[in-house]
Amino acid sequence: MTGRIIETDACVAEGADWLAARHPRLAEAYALTGPLPLRRRPDGFAELLSAIVSQQVSTASAAAIWGRMAAAGLVTPEAVAAATDDDLRGCGLSRPKLRYARALAGATLDYSALRRLPDEALIAELVALPGIGRWTAEIYALFALGRADVFAAGDLALQEAARLLFELEARPSERVLAKMAEDWRPWRGVAARLLWAYYRVAKAREGIR
Repeated sequence: MTGRIIETDACVAEGADWLAARHPRLAEAYALTGPLPLRRRPDGFAELLSAIVSQQVSTASAAAIWGRMAAAGLVTPEAVAAATDDDLRGCGLSRPKLRYARALAGATLDYSALRRLPDEALIAELVALPGIGRWTAEIYALFALGRADVFAAGDLALQEAARLLFELEARPSERVLAKMAEDWRPWRGVAARLLWAYYRVAKAREGIR
């Protein structure tokens, strides 16, 4: 069983209302952010490659690199496999990410089958691939597959948003934030959207692409 899938703005609003009714600090954040973005994208190779591109770089850098890759047509397994190293580096890929992109292009992932996997089985399947850690797998699960109860506790913007919203002395670790997020089940995916939106309000910049 995959659990609830976020398909529409109404799904996001339902989750946000549920969270705000039960958690006063999240209600405060929601009052500041207003309606939350759907953040759904088509699943498949391009979206997973995009998540790899976004690893450990700013949202602006990730958007610029992905824009160059899209303009060059390097968004399919065939195109990435056929590209030269210079082609990929020219788009802004680092040496490790170049390797990860090639590994993904050569993988035999059944993207349709991924849609049917439970959350943890899905994440385990993805992190078995070179260059895909838990954050990348969770971002794919959230945005490409619409998993309502996935939360990327390792995301620095989510950690910073939680620090600000809950008035913590320091940014919570991945482990601490994951424990906090247990209270937000079964809508942790909407809680992530809310904290990213709160980050944008509090810091005046985007925390996720």
